[in-house]
Amino acid sequence: MLVPAPNGNLISFGQAKRAGRMTELWVFGYGSLMWRPGFPIAAQAPGLLKGAHRALCVYSVFYRGTKEKPGLVLGLDRGGACRGVAFRVAPGAEDETIAYLREREQVTAVYVETYRNVRLVDGSGRTVKALTYLADPTHPQYAGRLSLDEQLRIVRACRGQAGANIEYVLNTVRHLEEEGVHDAVLSKLAARLTGEV
Repeated sequence: MLVPAPNGNLISFGQAKRAGRMTELWVFGYGSLMWRPGFPIAAQAPGLLKGAHRALCVYSVFYRGTKEKPGLVLGLDRGGACRGVAFRVAPGAEDETIAYLREREQVTAVYVETYRNVRLVDGSGRTVKALTYLADPTHPQYAGRLSLDEQLRIVRACRGQAGANIEYVLNTVRHLEEEGVHDAVLSKLAARLTGEV
């Protein structure tokens, strides 16, 4: 699988490693990757990515909706910051992990695959360059910034191959809280969905 070289060309992770450009592969998870990464992990730590925030900004036409009735799923949208988990991929599993993530995340190519600086929030003060999937604002499935009422309307009504959109949101909020991450916007939406507000 290909990764960007400093000159902009794409090379395999193995080539980048042999050339001394990358010694280890890190992946930043901000949604389901946080609790269900699905690839071999050598280490993990809480991480903070600046310049993008977690948001229901992607129309789902496959997993949580259909082309006729799109649901909403998470993406990293421009601005702000996002608390998530940084995973160091097990040595030797880098190319396999990139292939797996492309198959999982890029079903409709709505995300931009890139490498971003992530500060590890584990007391080490270390910053790593991590593989990250950002929402593509030029993609037709990019929903942008929707009002809470609009999110509520869509999430309540939609279902896709992986189940109901409402289940996705409620499970996401529960898992984020289990990971020690409080997302005020998602928590407010979850409260409205369960009738607590």
